[in-house]
Amino acid sequence: MKTLKLIALGIILFASSTIHAQVSVNVNIGTPPLWGPVGYSNVDYYYLPDVEAYYDIRATQFIYLNGGTWTRSRYLPGPYRNYNLYNGYKVVLNDYHGSRPYSNFKSHKVKYYKGYHGKPQKSIGSYRKNDKKYENHGDNGNYNNGHKEGKGDKGHGNGKH
Repeated sequence: MKTLKLIALGIILFASSTIHAQVSVNVNIGTPPLWGPVGYSNVDYYYLPDVEAYYDIRATQFIYLNGGTWTRSRYLPGPYRNYNLYNGYKVVLNDYHGSRPYSNFKSHKVKYYKGYHGKPQKSIGSYRKNDKKYENHGDNGNYNNGHKEGKGDKGHGNGKH
């Protein structure tokens, strides 16, 4: 009987501790990245002229040509891992809501050439090198698997100007 009371007490204590425990899950699906430009809502994609790639806001993935095939990845390809997303220009594709923004790539590549800058942009968040929320994201806002690969190149792609 004493064992039964101890088991019951243990269950009550366990249940009360789990009732007080709260789980906080923060899902930001469709939330623009901090390096995205201010002032746009209902946008699915950015085109990044300097790296000739797209960014899918909902899927939080970059889309770029890789050996003739469009590839989706959480990271930019190797040559652009140090690309500074805060300083690079983002073309907001507010007129496209499909799943293949690259269907207009030939037009985008000509209209928004490498080095293109339209009207001035301000990022949603501010880049602070020592801010903990950028930890493991490199020094430039670009995800790079936690490896530091230099200081970036101030938004000029892979160093080719």
